[in-house]
Amino acid sequence: MTAFWREYRENYFAVIALAVVVLVVSMAVGAPLITPQDPYDLANLDLMDARRPPGFVGSGGYVHWLGTDSQGRDLYSAILYGLRISLQMGLAAGVVAMAIGATLGIVAAQAGGRIEQGIMRVVDLQLSFPAILLALVLVAVLGQGKVPLIIALVTAQYAYFARTAYGAAATERQKDYVEAARATPLPARSVVFRHILPNCLPPLIVVGTVQVANAIALEATLSFLGLGLPPTQPSLGTLIANGFQYMMSGRTWISVYPGVALIVLIVAINVVGDQLRDQFNPRLRR
Repeated sequence: MTAFWREYRENYFAVIALAVVVLVVSMAVGAPLITPQDPYDLANLDLMDARRPPGFVGSGGYVHWLGTDSQGRDLYSAILYGLRISLQMGLAAGVVAMAIGATLGIVAAQAGGRIEQGIMRVVDLQLSFPAILLALVLVAVLGQGKVPLIIALVTAQYAYFARTAYGAAATERQKDYVEAARATPLPARSVVFRHILPNCLPPLIVVGTVQVANAIALEATLSFLGLGLPPTQPSLGTLIANGFQYMMSGRTWISVYPGVALIVLIVAINVVGDQLRDQFNPRLRR
C-alpha cells in the first residue's frame, strides 16, 4: 500500500482529483449539518424566495450564497443534497453492476462451451446498444423512483464489467498456477475465489471507478429529461433542468452552479480512475 500511494502521489493532478472526490463526498454526507435548509421539506420552502440571485437574504433569515431555484430552495443546500443522491445512485449501480457482470464474466470464462458463447453473445449484443438509449427505455417502462433508476443503470452498465471480467479470467485460466490448482482436489469454486477472482479485481476496480462516473452522468441525463427521480428529490440533473428555462432571462445561476458541481465530480472521478488504470496496468507504467 505504501508503494502504491508513493506512485500515486507522483501525479499531482490525480492527488488533487482524489482530494476533490473526498471533499465532495464529505460535504454530501454531512449535508444536513452544513446546510441552512432541507430542500426536501416542502414546509420550509417559500415561493416568494424563488429565483433570487446569489447573496439574497431570504425569509428564513439566512443568506442564500448561491441564490435560489424556481421552487425557492436554497441552491447551496440543494446542490449538496443533490450530490448525495447522485453519489448514492452511482455507487449503488456500480456495485450491483460489478457483482452481476463479474459473476457472468468469470462463469463464462470458466464454463466454456455453449455457456460461454451464450453469455458473451448476450453481453456483446447489449454493448452494441447505446447505454442512454437502453436506460431511457427501461425508465420509461419501469417508471420513476430510486429502485427503477438503479435497475436501469445496472442493466445499462453490467456488460462492461462482464466483458472485463471475462477477458481477465480467460487470461488467468491459461496460467500455470491455475492449472496447478486445478490438479489438486480443490473444488472449482475455491479455484475461482482463491486464485482467479483476486487477479481479476484490479481491472474491475478501474472499470468500476469509471462506471460510477458514467452512472452519475447517466442519472443526471435521465433526470434532466424528466425520467429520473421525482421533483421532490432533486438530483443535480433535476436542478439543472429546473433552471434551464431561465437561462435566457439572466437567471443563469440556477443551472450553472449545479452543472459546475456535476462536471467537477465526474472529471475528478475520471482522473482518479485514469491514475488507477495506469498503476494497475504494467504496460501503461512510465
